Formats: sequence, C-alpha cells, structure tokens
Amino acid sequence: MAPYPCETSSRTALTTGALLRGRPITSTTLSIRPPTYGAQQVKLALAIFVICQLGNFSIHMALRDLQPAGSKSRKIPYPTKNPFTWLFLLVSCPNYIYKLVSWIGFAIMTQCLPVALFLLVGFTQMTIWAKGKHRSYLKEFCDYPPLRTPIVPFLL
Repeated sequence: MAPYPCETSSRTALTTGALLRGRPITSTTLSIRPPTYGAQQVKLALAIFVICQLGNFSIHMALRDLQPAGSKSRKIPYPTKNPFTWLFLLVSCPNYIYKLVSWIGFAIMTQCLPVALFLLVGFTQMTIWAKGKHRSYLKEFCDYPPLRTPIVPFLL
C-alpha cells in the first residue's frame, strides 16, 4: 500500500507545502526575524524536532517488523522495549503524533506562518487518516485495546 491514501494529490500537497515553508525561511529578500527568545528557543525547538523524528523512525521500524516479508497478515501493534514505541499504549497512530510534534518544534524554531499553516493542514489530514486506521483496527481485531484513541491520547 502507498504511504498515503491518494498518492498523487499528496505529492502535490507536499510539494506545495515545501515551497510555502521553504520560501520565507531561505529567502534573502524577505526579512527574517531573529528568534524571540534567542538561541535557547532554537536549541529547544531543534531538540524537540530531532527527538520526534527519532520517535517517528522507531514507530515505522516497529510497524515494519509486524509484518513478515511477503505476508499479508496483520497484527495489533504493541509497545516494544524501545521507549519511543510506548505511545502504542495510548494511540493507534503514534507516528502521526511524532510528526505533528516535530512540526511544532520546527514552527517554533522558524517562527514562520506558512510552517504553522502547514502544521494545521497536516494535523487535519493525519487526523482523518488516523481515524480511518483506528476504525479498521477496531473492525479487524476484536481484542483491540479499548483505551486507544486514533491520534491524540485521551481526546481524539
């Protein structure tokens, strides 16, 4: 299955989003504001971004390991010894949480309105995907953990 339900429109959206996010950050003609809280803001936001990217990678590796090569069988994802996978206790799609929080870090780091808008659109789209995946897990597995929510622990 493709990483996105509708790959062509997602590629277009991702390309457009990349152009909107990158133009204000890399432009030499636009005035770039210094970080409101100085270097500490950038360092903290970068740490959030990097940690969440590691979490996202860990979730993708855990999901990859659920399905042996060539198999079509699916299993319920559970946390492993890797602490980044512990979000599986609370949500069906922890990779989306990691992506969202990493974009929050990036938005804080850059203080760029197009990044914040991309974050909002990305959150909306990933929520739709997470709800669909959560519904399919509930239909497919009668023993699916009942306390899990699709994307935001205890809320959504």
